[in-house]
Amino acid sequence: MRYYPINLDIRGKLCVVFGGGRVAERKVARLLECGGNVVVVAPELTPGLAELVGQQHLEHVTDAYDEDYLEEAFLVIAATDDEQVNAAVAEECAEMDMLCNIVDDPERCSFTLPALVARGDFCLAVSTGGKSPALAKRVRVELEKLYGEEYAEFVDLMGHVRDRLLALEGINEFERAARFERLAGSELPRLIQAKDVAAIDALLRAVLGEGYSLASLTGQSEADEDPAD
Repeated sequence: MRYYPINLDIRGKLCVVFGGGRVAERKVARLLECGGNVVVVAPELTPGLAELVGQQHLEHVTDAYDEDYLEEAFLVIAATDDEQVNAAVAEECAEMDMLCNIVDDPERCSFTLPALVARGDFCLAVSTGGKSPALAKRVRVELEKLYGEEYAEFVDLMGHVRDRLLALEGINEFERAARFERLAGSELPRLIQAKDVAAIDALLRAVLGEGYSLASLTGQSEADEDPAD
């Protein structure tokens, strides 16, 4: 395996994207979703990117390339149809040891972008190391059918459970781990998809104890009592 898989925190970080076409628009959308401070360098923009500029979600520099645009950048993506621009970006980023992705040219990348199934904080990444994007896409489509939007709520709920159990005294790490694993392997995703709150609450009580419920864990109701163990 050539690439080291990581989850990168780009909140507030300067992310520079060269190119203003449809591919660049997709890359920009993900960067913004993850909290990046995005600058797009391109002579022209898609209507979607132009709208984002108008809404002040990103900055637009009307140019093709200048190495000065790389100063202080945390991450760089080149998504142009100009081979010379892409090559210049790759060369300069390599000299500066800067995180760089050149679209459709994995040999010039310091990182590649996997195909993603994103459900809130639940994210599945599929990568072929740049060798077969078509295969990565096919697997992503299959995973999208298996893991629906209910997994976003499921992961949020598991986060609340984790916070609550870690704050409890008188329970050791093995007991906590056992409860986490029981919930992770339970039918909670199906119950969430069905919006069966009564069944969700019954399952939470069975695994965690009396006093636990969907509302008390997620803070949806102030009337719920603190869970007892």
